[in-house]
Amino acid sequence: MFNKAILIGRLTADPELKQTPNGISVCSFSIAVDRRFSGRDSERKTDFINITSWRQQAEFVCRYFHKGDVIGVEGSIQTRNYEDKNGNKRTATEIVTDNVFFTGSKANTTAGGSNGYSNNSYAAPAPAQPAYTSGAASDFEEVESDNDLPF
Repeated sequence: MFNKAILIGRLTADPELKQTPNGISVCSFSIAVDRRFSGRDSERKTDFINITSWRQQAEFVCRYFHKGDVIGVEGSIQTRNYEDKNGNKRTATEIVTDNVFFTGSKANTTAGGSNGYSNNSYAAPAPAQPAYTSGAASDFEEVESDNDLPF
């Protein structure tokens, strides 16, 4: 079985950082994502998806993301049942993040006139490639070619 969701959307409000009784950080937020409606007009519909991040990732989201920012999330879809204040049984479906990433900045998207989306991507730099040392040229002998291929 495979449970993986990857979404890019705009934060609908500032993320909320809370602590569990054990001191574990948890951040809840929602993002607005567009989907095409397959009707006559092919107009876009907006879905509001609830997201939850835990521990250091929760602190990261609350520190660096704010209402209106474009955010990328990668995680799994989870459903949980609970009772509300009035004793009614409720079901919540949300994305629990494995990874959160920048996809652009609000300043770039509003000034750029690109329908609110930016082509800029912000990510950690790629790890440096290890330095390889080649052996001395005298360790190899030249192969003579007679332009006759073996196949």
